[in-house]
Amino acid sequence: MMLGSDVSSLTTTAKTAAAQGLSIVVPVYNEAAGLSALHERLIALAKTLRVRYGLSCEVVYVDDGSIDSTLAIARSLPADTLDVQVVSLSRNFGKEAALMAGLDHARRGAVLFMDGDGQHSPDLVERLVAHWIDDGYDVVYTAKANRDNESAARRFAVRGFYALINWGARQKIPEDAGDFRLLSPRAAAALRQLPERNRFFKGLASWIGFKQIRVDYEPAPRAHGVTTFNAGRLIGLSIEGLTSFSVAPLRFASLLGVLLAVGAFLFGLSIVWEVWTTGKQVPGYPSLVVGLMTIGGVQLIMIGIVGEYIGKILSELKARPIYFVAEHTEKHADGATAESATKRTAAE
Repeated sequence: MMLGSDVSSLTTTAKTAAAQGLSIVVPVYNEAAGLSALHERLIALAKTLRVRYGLSCEVVYVDDGSIDSTLAIARSLPADTLDVQVVSLSRNFGKEAALMAGLDHARRGAVLFMDGDGQHSPDLVERLVAHWIDDGYDVVYTAKANRDNESAARRFAVRGFYALINWGARQKIPEDAGDFRLLSPRAAAALRQLPERNRFFKGLASWIGFKQIRVDYEPAPRAHGVTTFNAGRLIGLSIEGLTSFSVAPLRFASLLGVLLAVGAFLFGLSIVWEVWTTGKQVPGYPSLVVGLMTIGGVQLIMIGIVGEYIGKILSELKARPIYFVAEHTEKHADGATAESATKRTAAE
């Protein structure tokens, strides 16, 4: 029984890259104001890649339950130079599910993930493609060059998150890496084969291995609107990433339990020593109450951490699809169009 997967047949060379092609996956949520402008830039990008590498491209817009006119605008976008797919999910399943939906529907070999808010510049994509085709990298990921415009508290929280998630991990997740990345055909095939439903793309794309390279960049200002990722959602995403990809919180809980046990033992020895040497009984009410409250609070925190992991296990055992496609539209650059409205088949 083979417990691994051989994707060596999908190894890309400069000669075979043109035949493989590139799928650009763009999850969108209420991006109606800037979607047309982004599509025009992607058309210009596709023309450049066709001239330079002979690379055929498609774009897969994944509408993650938008409540504005994003879906209507996406349907109307022209298939000029590149094919256009519009995948509309039945509700808002979250960005991780939208990325997986785009990966499942990508028809080309290599896959590029980018946001639809304009902060991931299409002008940088040519550089990512060059690292894939010319330099032979399988995973080309981008990372913020700096966080000078962020508060000290946020920078500290980010460093703490990566320190915790990488604690004891064999494959480290690069700090500040984002979802803006390119996967070669074999890297994309490997990522598709990971079966978990609680997905953390940054971690999974790093875990698969292969030859990877980091590209630093400065995110462009948002083309319109404001981000929907407030502090609460960012904390939730961090907890999701930690519990889905790392056992560091459990190790931290074990270490804290050991430290408390050692501290309690030493405190007990100090009481015995004081009674033995002075004969005085230690007044115990304040210390007892504080000790009980401390231990009780720590126990509740540890139960909560364990509960997060039990919840992940329950989610995996239920094996529910991570998204449902309500509508799927395709437009080909040669003019052919295929539509399947209200598709109720769940893609996992």
